[in-house]
Amino acid sequence: MSDKVTISDIRRAGHCVSGAKAWFERHNLDFRDFIKNGIDEETFLASGDALGVAVVEHKRKLGNDG
Repeated sequence: MSDKVTISDIRRAGHCVSGAKAWFERHNLDFRDFIKNGIDEETFLASGDALGVAVVEHKRKLGNDG
């Protein structure tokens, strides 16, 4: 099982909440569920979108220190 990406990870990667919400809408993903539960890194990566990949890479770079 992969780690979860949270809204905090998105913020730490330099992205805003409103931009994240628009990203979720473009990819037909449930933003409200994401806010409550996070989303698997693999789902983020599977989007193939540069933002999704960048957020996961940034999260992994920071590790648990983020």
